[in-house]
Amino acid sequence: MRTRTPPLAPGKLTDDVTVHIVLNDFGEKLGRAFLETDEAEADEWTIVSRIISGEYSNPVRVVAFNIAEGWSRDVTEDIAQAMIERGRSENHFSKSAKEFIERTLGKSVEILQ
Repeated sequence: MRTRTPPLAPGKLTDDVTVHIVLNDFGEKLGRAFLETDEAEADEWTIVSRIISGEYSNPVRVVAFNIAEGWSRDVTEDIAQAMIERGRSENHFSKSAKEFIERTLGKSVEILQ
């Protein structure tokens, strides 16, 4: 008798949600990769929090998509702007977050605080 393997994806996914994924640069040897993200943690607030806290070593791009609405787009500048707003209230930016903002918006984080 053959055993059936359960499907990798859950039976019912929520399609009407905007998902954010981060492209991280791991350096010359490893290159760039979009990082695996749990569906429940792929919202803008969580991605901004993770970049600010330094959970991504070198984020270079953020892409958002919504399957139900049929769109995807580069939201890198939007995320950098949201990070500035959040960072001001929390008064903290990791080194990689500062570099991400400066590279994306061309503005020094110290000037913005």
